[in-house]
Amino acid sequence: MEKGLAVTNTSSNLVGLSKLEKISSSLFKKSIGIILLLIFWQISVPLINLESYFYPAPYDVWLAFIDLLYKGILHSYILDSAGRYLLGLVTGVSLALFLGVLIALNKKIAKALLPLINFLFAIVEVAWIPLFVMWFGYGLTTIVVALTYVAFFPMLFNTMSGIQTIPAVYINAAKTLGASPFMLIFQVYLPSAMPQILTGLRASAGFTFRGLIFSEMIAAKSGIGFLIFEGSTNQQTARTIVGMICMGLAWIFLDLFYIKSIEKATVERWGMLKTAESVS
Repeated sequence: MEKGLAVTNTSSNLVGLSKLEKISSSLFKKSIGIILLLIFWQISVPLINLESYFYPAPYDVWLAFIDLLYKGILHSYILDSAGRYLLGLVTGVSLALFLGVLIALNKKIAKALLPLINFLFAIVEVAWIPLFVMWFGYGLTTIVVALTYVAFFPMLFNTMSGIQTIPAVYINAAKTLGASPFMLIFQVYLPSAMPQILTGLRASAGFTFRGLIFSEMIAAKSGIGFLIFEGSTNQQTARTIVGMICMGLAWIFLDLFYIKSIEKATVERWGMLKTAESVS
């Protein structure tokens, strides 16, 4: 009995170690590019031989990062940016999903709204921000309105495209079985269009993230975008690079733990999407 338990414990320990080795190997492979960039960056500093406020070394950026953490600035700015981002993204995506379904299923609404939507789509958010500042002032409202505008269009067009390309046989089969219009939307249209809806969500999330940084540079007194702009204005280049690194890490976190989680829970689980990992 004791020998059996010992064998079981040993095998479980070996399995745990092999999993750790695989995880560490995977992390190392994914970090090779970052490691090479840091090495090249450090080597280039003495070769370029500029003042640190023009071209800071990785150590200078690390010191700026520690300083921002110690003073509580970085934590506060990240939370401010996250709140604005989520509010703008959720508002824009929700409006786009609702209107996308309506436009795709109703020709009269499509004829009435599509010309206006195409007109607004051609106007980038950068052109709107000065007007938003005049109308709403500096601060949260201007940024959220700008981010809602940015998030809206990719989600809208992908939702419309996803619904309009559903095979008619699915819709006719559901109608034959007595599905109501409400059931058609939630049991046929949205599930069938989910791959393109998620493509729209990913595009909206990316554009909104970039729009956030630009909006904060103009209309905010806090946030990652403001940190980058303030650092450049005050010749605190190391702080600017800290903000840029935070941008990259924030997007990786969002992509890995939220967007891909939604994909795994929906289209991958339903067999509607295959990743490179699942194919291999």
